[in-house]
Amino acid sequence: MTTLMQAFPVFMLIFCRVTSFFVVAPLISSRNVPNNFKIGLASFVAILIYLSYGTNQSVAFDGGYILLIVREVLIGLMLGYIAYLIITAIQTAGAIMDIQIGFGMATVFDPTTGAVTPLTGNFKYMIAMLLFLAMNGHHRLLDAIVYSYNWVPLDNELFARIYDGSVSEFVLKSLAASFLVAFQMAAPIMVSLFLTDVGLGFLAKTAPQFNIFVIGIPIKIIVGLILLLMLMPSLTYIFDHLFSLMAESMQGLLGTIGSRPK
Repeated sequence: MTTLMQAFPVFMLIFCRVTSFFVVAPLISSRNVPNNFKIGLASFVAILIYLSYGTNQSVAFDGGYILLIVREVLIGLMLGYIAYLIITAIQTAGAIMDIQIGFGMATVFDPTTGAVTPLTGNFKYMIAMLLFLAMNGHHRLLDAIVYSYNWVPLDNELFARIYDGSVSEFVLKSLAASFLVAFQMAAPIMVSLFLTDVGLGFLAKTAPQFNIFVIGIPIKIIVGLILLLMLMPSLTYIFDHLFSLMAESMQGLLGTIGSRPK
């Protein structure tokens, strides 16, 4: 009983970090994934982490234990949020392309997030999730949460790092990196459709009898779909770079709130 009372607080802290990570992590946090599966997976991972890391740890089960739970939940949420923030660059790029192509009014309901998403962004997101599984991206997520205890142990200084502004600075840098990748993904179609608009503008000046508003929309849709089809083979390299950036961002967050293991 004494051993159980010593092990239970440590296991609960590990379980809180793992569960909060799975709540917001990409792919695993999808609404299509049953909650029973999420809880079971979190429990299984927490048991493995405890057996490999937590058996020699001890935590005081007193009034300050609530703060320890809050701290572990925040670590898991931030780690999963950084991963999700990088992945949302796909939908951001899709929204930018939809505005240029003319699909901005044709949004669809995404059952995985429960929100309305752009048409092209939702299409690319589904392809990205398939490639994410094919490239063992889920292994990167599990590695991040499992090896996070080597970077950020249970006796970490998260609140001090939040107070000095280092965590906020890193989140803002990650947000800027996500937007940068989104614009890089959408740049070829944006430039091509801008040149299409320039051509339609010259056509409106040289042949005023043409109704540019009527013929311009289908022309931009056709050009956008052709360009999207031509760029499909390059999505593998783009998403591979995106997934590597996701792993680097999670590692950077762990380095911000913790320290690199020796």
